[in-house]
Amino acid sequence: MTNVEAPPPAPSGGIQIAVVGPAVCDERTGALARELGAELARAGATVLTGGRGGAMAAASEGARAAGGLAVGILPGANAEQSPPNPHLAVALFTGLGQARNQVLVLSAGAVVAVGGGWGTLSEIALALKHRIPVILLESWRLQRPDGLLDPLLAVALSPADAAEIAVRQARHGRREER
Repeated sequence: MTNVEAPPPAPSGGIQIAVVGPAVCDERTGALARELGAELARAGATVLTGGRGGAMAAASEGARAAGGLAVGILPGANAEQSPPNPHLAVALFTGLGQARNQVLVLSAGAVVAVGGGWGTLSEIALALKHRIPVILLESWRLQRPDGLLDPLLAVALSPADAAEIAVRQARHGRREER
């Protein structure tokens, strides 16, 4: 009989935080995402990612190492189309391609962007459109056309700061459809 490690139990409180970022990243972005994943896990949040490499794998690794649950929401219909990173406790294959970004952000109480490319920017935009709080950690510098920050957009100074803001925002459930 093969000995398979069971995933950790789901954290209490049911808070799910999405960590979005580039599928290929530099060491600094990876380190930030890894520390963020660990901070979120220690705060009792389930870490949701796009399930692939780069910042997504680093956040999943951090969450798992801290005893948390890492869930990947992948674009392909199976592991051949979307190889999941090895740090996930759960891999959800959607078959939706980039439309899976909407599934990811709508499953979260808050979204933390670490670094990022165009896919990350699309996830930020989808979250704000659906009134889901977004925390930027060395990510896009965004403001509304009138020069103001959206009230649901915050800038974090560190992974610990990002995790604290995200968990607080998710607990407040600040979501109303635009």
